[in-house]
Amino acid sequence: MPVAARLVWGAVALLAAGCTQSITGTAVRSVPGLDDDSLSPIDVETVVLDQSQMRAITGAGDDLSIIPSMDGKIPVDIDPLAKDAPPQCQWLFADTQTFGPDIEEFHKTTFQNPPDGGLISEAVAAYRDPGVARSAFDNLVRLVDDCSSTGLGSMLVGEWSAGRDALTARPGACGRDYRVKSVVLVEVTFCRFPGSVPDIVMTNILANVPE
Repeated sequence: MPVAARLVWGAVALLAAGCTQSITGTAVRSVPGLDDDSLSPIDVETVVLDQSQMRAITGAGDDLSIIPSMDGKIPVDIDPLAKDAPPQCQWLFADTQTFGPDIEEFHKTTFQNPPDGGLISEAVAAYRDPGVARSAFDNLVRLVDDCSSTGLGSMLVGEWSAGRDALTARPGACGRDYRVKSVVLVEVTFCRFPGSVPDIVMTNILANVPE
């Protein structure tokens, strides 16, 4: 398979890991992570939404489940795909690039809804102060801009826009939303859910972040 096609399908797979089939297994509690010696004033575990909240917001009910092995407190890089990507787009396959090197706490969970072929994930990164969080967000905007200018930008990033505190990208039927608030950077990714669903997920996550 040509590199470009492999990257496009890899990006889709990351966003839509549960869209074509049910991934079986048992979700387990996250292992200890970055927050063991956290300097952040916010505990990400008080910010992320739990499975019951996600089920209610998405309307998927019991059909929405956590994908086994995709609930963790450590940023994950998919090195084989990152190596094949243009340098400007490698962040798509690397949480450490997306959220930057200064994370104090992190939690990312991906949910699947097999009957409707849908997926949605939430990730919250916490930093030691608002300035560091802002720098991580501003850097992410630059990463998206740089990727969009490559030959694969339209497929990997799609239509995107950024404001002072918000960034959205819409590659095909999937999407990525980012918001910075106080000391946290929040990511919501989704496939095959109405646009209102990630908006509500993001709103509820941000409501848990103190001003």
